[in-house]
Amino acid sequence: MRRSGRIVRQVLEATRDAVAPGCSTMDLERVAERKIRDLGAKPAFKGYYDYPCVLCASVNNEIVHGIPSERRVLKPGDIVSLDCGVVLDGYYGDAAITVPVGDGITPELQKLLSVTQESLSQGIEAARVGNTVGDVGAAVQQYVEANGFSVVREFVGHGIGTRLHEDPQVPNYGTPGHGPRLRDGMVIAIEPMVNMGRPATRVLDDKWTAVTEDGSYSAHFEHCVAVTKNGPVILTE
Repeated sequence: MRRSGRIVRQVLEATRDAVAPGCSTMDLERVAERKIRDLGAKPAFKGYYDYPCVLCASVNNEIVHGIPSERRVLKPGDIVSLDCGVVLDGYYGDAAITVPVGDGITPELQKLLSVTQESLSQGIEAARVGNTVGDVGAAVQQYVEANGFSVVREFVGHGIGTRLHEDPQVPNYGTPGHGPRLRDGMVIAIEPMVNMGRPATRVLDDKWTAVTEDGSYSAHFEHCVAVTKNGPVILTE
């Protein structure tokens, strides 16, 4: 899983480097697909419940599962979430980053990205043997809400291994001490999805793209994390 995680990271870095004003999200899809192939892995998303692409590219008020399109052209000041998964020798890796387009995002948007990324770190720190899924979710939620943002409820993290989505579900909210207990050797995908406005969501007519109900912008970061007796180990960095 460390090998598949490392490939996901390389794919995301290559795709991030291609983000620029004037490029389409389908341009980013092509970069990701070529990199996955060059690194000898297979895409985890393409064909999963008939999803058509290897990458999810979600722009501005899109939370997750944005389908790459030639028509969606990035502009200065946008933010785009890049979510990608691969499978290598039967084991899955899955990670996400949100990046600014151009140099000119607002201070408030920069704060959204920073808080979301740090909330992921808070969740990872709680992913320890003997803790619970609720401890992870509470760590994320408390940090996000203390900074004036909200966490999405309808979409959550998950276990991962020989399948892309395994038990347990890992919400980005929760009560310390509640939920399944974390054991040595588990691997979970922790993935805060954080909105500038309210947490409510809706799914567009394409049956995939999830957006904020109030139109506010949203950020998304994700790592696969192994729970070990020596503490959490990030597999996708």
